Formats: sequence, structure tokens, C-alpha cells
Amino acid sequence: MLKLYNSLGKKIQDFKPQKDGEVSLYVCGLTPDAATHLGHAFTYLTFDVLIRYFRFKDYKVNYLQNVTDIDDDILVRSKKAGRDWQEFGTHFTKVFEDNMNKLGWIHPEPYVRATDAIPTIVKIVKGLVENEFAYEVDGIVYFDVSKYGEYGKLGKFGKGKMTSLLAERGGDPDDPNKRNPLDFILWQKGEEGEPTWESPWSAGRPGWHIECSSMIYENLGEQIDIHGGGADLIFPHHESEIAQSESFTGRSPFAKYWMHVAYLRYKGEKMSKSLGNLILTSDLLEKYSANAIRHLLLSHHYREEWEYTDEQMQEAVGKWELLEKRCYSELVSESRSETPDPVSFAQGKQVRGDVGLEVLKFLEDDLDTPGALKCLDKINSETLKSSLELLGFQV
Repeated sequence: MLKLYNSLGKKIQDFKPQKDGEVSLYVCGLTPDAATHLGHAFTYLTFDVLIRYFRFKDYKVNYLQNVTDIDDDILVRSKKAGRDWQEFGTHFTKVFEDNMNKLGWIHPEPYVRATDAIPTIVKIVKGLVENEFAYEVDGIVYFDVSKYGEYGKLGKFGKGKMTSLLAERGGDPDDPNKRNPLDFILWQKGEEGEPTWESPWSAGRPGWHIECSSMIYENLGEQIDIHGGGADLIFPHHESEIAQSESFTGRSPFAKYWMHVAYLRYKGEKMSKSLGNLILTSDLLEKYSANAIRHLLLSHHYREEWEYTDEQMQEAVGKWELLEKRCYSELVSESRSETPDPVSFAQGKQVRGDVGLEVLKFLEDDLDTPGALKCLDKINSETLKSSLELLGFQV
């Protein structure tokens, strides 16, 4: 049985979906305001392997990922670059998709943009206001955290810690319009020159947190099996998603399992756009094979915080070359073919042959990809090939 670490409760649990043989999965996607970095790839390839495992086990997988295509950062950065905000976001979304496709990423279906969910966002915010979970001040709508008694149950941070994190991560606990420092914006009144949409409160745009809740509600329903994303999203983003979703639907839990991928560090700091200490995926793809990059990322457990170094990348290249040599040199009856197109591989190619039981054992132990990679040395070439395909390598 698959066991996963659930951030909600902070313990390993047996995975039991709401419906037998079917799993609903939502992964918070990118804000397309800069090029894709290796931290993005680490997050999305983690869930790529999880989806491959579910498909191998004959689950029907309902996999949704979003693009936060309207956001304060997009407006600021596109203006600074002198580009239209939509064109700016579309460009970086394409860069992301191109990079991930080269890495053999299973494309989410559907892959939705926040701006497509505006009617649903307005509907949910309206419901929260009508049921007094939210309030409006001068065209801005806030969620009232005092009306949701479990606010903080995911991260288990105290009020003081949450207040300081909110200030660090773009929130404003000192906003004089708020009833409580931790209240968060559901609908933002637009400023002159900004893109806006009509609503009962003002011409404006949605807050960040409500976008994800609305896209999940519209495409996957009131409750889902797994919600994933980077560890930095636990607060305030995921904490706020839980509060507004459960308040609107009256159903709990909003997500049965929460999976968070650890920070990737570089030069002593968390790799991030704000710090600029980035290893761009596109730069690595110019130097190394997609399989070597995938090997590097999967050699770290998704809950393990680690630091990128060139030495680790070179080590991954060597390990992949050995696996590739074994995979083909020991198959006397099968001639080596060209590496398949990564897009068609990710979308339609099925794992063939037997997969090593040890590989499955490690994957079922909280997606232990490092353990799965280490046991590949012990299995024969035909099983090796199938096991590599299960892990998403293009062979």
C-alpha cells in the first residue's frame, strides 16, 4: 500500500482515495513572471513520478495544475520590462512548458489559468460575504479568519509566527482596513491602468489564494485527495485555501492529503526569483541530457532540503550514463532506438514489462525516489528498462 507523509497532521499515512481506483490531485503551478528554475522542476517532477505510479497501478488520475496569470508580481515585472502583462505571462508560461516537456513531464489535464476562473471566483467570494466569512471595505473583500476557528491547522504556526511570515511573504498585517492582522484579500480593487474584472464590490482582480480554491472547485469538486506544492506555500497560501474552501462548502477536509516539496538551495540560500540565485532549467538543458537532470532531482527525497552544486550535476551525469549503458548493452535481442520525443513519451507511452519489486517498495514508502534509484543496480536489464520508464526516464 502506498504511504505518504501528510503535512496535515505531520505523519506518514496509508493512502486511501475518496473513490476506489480514482485519485484527484491538484498541484499549485507557477506565476509566469520569470524563467523556470530548477526548484520548479524539482517540485513538478516529484508529482510526475507520483502520477506515473498511480497510472501503473491502474488508477484513474484527475490531475489539475494552474497558472497564476494575474498577480501583483506579473503586473510589476511586466511594467518594468515595458511589456503587456498578458504577453509577458504567456511568454514565460511557454518557456516553462517547453522546459518541462523536455524533461518528460506529464502535462496536467486540465492546465488552467486563473483569469479563466473569474466567474467562479466571484461566485465563491459572494457566498463567503453572504455567509459572513468575509467583509468588504472600499471595494476590497477580506476573509475574516476569526470566523474560521481552525486557521493555522496545516502549518501549526502560532499567531505571532504567522504574522511575521505574512509580512515576509508579501502580505500586510498592518492594513488598517483589516479586522484582524491575518485576514487576507479575496478581491482586490483595481488601480488606474491595471487590468480589472467586474464584481459586486469593485472593478478589480482576485486575491492569490482564492484563485486556487476556485479552480479546484470548478474542475475537481468540493473535496480532493491530494493537494501539492512547494513547502513555502504552506503559509499563507495553503492555510488560506483551506479556510476559504471549507467555509464556502461546509465540507472538511478540503484536501485529504497535503504534500509539500522541500526547498532547493543555491549559494547558501533558498533558490528563488526574489533573491536571483537561480539555476535555470533551460541553461542546464543546453549542457546536460534531460535524463541526467531528472536523475539529479530524483536522487533527493522530495521532503529533503538540499543545495545544488555543479559537482552533484556531474555525478548525476555519470550515474545516468552507467544506467543507460546497462539498459541497452545487456539487451541482445533489442536494438537501440532513438530517444523518444519527450512530449509523446510523457503523454502516452506506457510502462512495459516487469517493474522491479524493490522499485515499487521504495516508491510506496513516501515516494522514496533516492531508494528506488539505488536499487536499480540490482535488477536485470529488461526490468531496469521498465523501472526507468516508471520513474519517467526517456528510454
